[in-house]
Amino acid sequence: MRSSRSSRKPFKKPVMVRSRVENIASAQRLLDQISQNPEVLADLAHTHVISARQFDRETSLQIIRLAAWFETKPFLPHTPLGGKILINAFYEPSTRTRCSFASAWMRLGGQMMFVDNSTSTGLAKGESLHDIMEMFNNYGDVLVLRSNHAESVYEMMSRARIPIINAGNGEEEHPTQALTDLYTILQWRPDLLQTNLPPEQQIHVGVIGTPSRMRSIRSLLLLLSNLVTSIRQVTVFSPHEEAFAPQQLEELESVGLKLQVTSDIESVLPDLDVIYINSIIWKETRHEQLLPDFQLSSNSPLKTGSIVLHPLARGEELDASLDDSAHNWYFTQARCAVFVRMALLLCIMNRINQVTELIS
Repeated sequence: MRSSRSSRKPFKKPVMVRSRVENIASAQRLLDQISQNPEVLADLAHTHVISARQFDRETSLQIIRLAAWFETKPFLPHTPLGGKILINAFYEPSTRTRCSFASAWMRLGGQMMFVDNSTSTGLAKGESLHDIMEMFNNYGDVLVLRSNHAESVYEMMSRARIPIINAGNGEEEHPTQALTDLYTILQWRPDLLQTNLPPEQQIHVGVIGTPSRMRSIRSLLLLLSNLVTSIRQVTVFSPHEEAFAPQQLEELESVGLKLQVTSDIESVLPDLDVIYINSIIWKETRHEQLLPDFQLSSNSPLKTGSIVLHPLARGEELDASLDDSAHNWYFTQARCAVFVRMALLLCIMNRINQVTELIS
């Protein structure tokens, strides 16, 4: 009789993504490029994180430096957030953001409680956000909040006595995703930290999406201003005539970003060094596809050495045929989120002094 083992289907060949060793080596190179400035991180203690506007160049780089240090360490000598409780409140579906915050907090030794959706809280019975925040004040030490309503985080801030981290508020912002994106780009090219980078080494960034309606893109563009001396051009590809919200473009241009908007992706794609693509937003109670005609695949005319980023979850706009290519940095991007959020949480909880000597 044929054995059950012989009848098993063979394992599929795994996707060839960047290895853990490669990621750690990239983190170490970046760590070596940034001088330590712990005073900047100390200023983050007990603060809310609501917008990417809160992170100027030096603050962003110090968070990234700490994230790189965490990524190079297989284990920590102690757990600085032992005894602390994080409330992970997600009133909208999430995989990466929710799980990476959980992973970050637990790696630092903390404990956590989950609020998975609005039906599991008093919101389902008509309770106000003010009252829910009053309860959260007593039950945890920090709140990570995602809501499909942009104003929810501001309403809860008015009653908050613990720090709130905005994990995505409607179409408005997603600041910790933008910090993750910046960390990933600098892992790819640490030389972008140079403020006198020659023009031929500066990068052309392509953003496939609609900044007025996509929170990850809105926050990313704000943080790209911290690399303005290394970015030759930012091209936004959008099928919508009003790609930017009122005053959004003016704000970005005022800090030195050179932006253009087009729907002709094929002619510009071969010149792009970084391609950031997103297509799906969560609108009220449903997903909405904003870019049905744009798609990246292994057949796309991508520049040699360019990287593709995506905040995930993806749809048809990013084909799986790119997963095995060197352009795939979106899985590294998802990995980077854990270490960025570890760094940010440690600072917000005022525990940076417990690792300062170790990372010097």
